[in-house]
Amino acid sequence: MEIAVNFPGGARVDARFGSFTVSTDQSVALGGEESAPAPFDLFLASLATCAGAYVQGFCKMRGISTKDIKLIQKVERDPKTRMISKVFLDIQLPEDFPQHYVPAVIRAAESCLVKKHLGTIAAFEASTSIAQTLPT
Repeated sequence: MEIAVNFPGGARVDARFGSFTVSTDQSVALGGEESAPAPFDLFLASLATCAGAYVQGFCKMRGISTKDIKLIQKVERDPKTRMISKVFLDIQLPEDFPQHYVPAVIRAAESCLVKKHLGTIAAFEASTSIAQTLPT
C-alpha cells in the first residue's frame, strides 16, 4: 500500500491512499487548530477499531447482534517517558450475550492485527528523494 502525505497548511498533515484522505491536525497547544484528530489519536483509534472489527466478525460468524456491544479503550502512560505502558479494552456486552462466548470474544479482540504489530519491531527506514514535477 502506498500512502501519499501532503501538508495543507498550519500543523495539518493529510494522508491519501486509494480513494481516501485522512486528515490530521495538532492541538492548539502544539500549534494546530484541532480541526482533525492528531496522528497519535488516529493510531489509538486504529487499535480500538481493529479490535472492534474482530469482535464484529466473531459475532457475525455466530449470528450474534452487535447492536448493544460497545468497546471502550483507555490507555495508561508511564509518567517518566509519557509512553503508553498499557492499553485497556473493555468489551461491554449486553446481558443476553451468550456467556460461553465471553472468553472467545476477548480472544477475538486480542487477535487484532494492529495489536499484533505492536508486539513486533518493524524496520522503519526513511530516505529522501527529489520530487518529480510533471510538465504542464
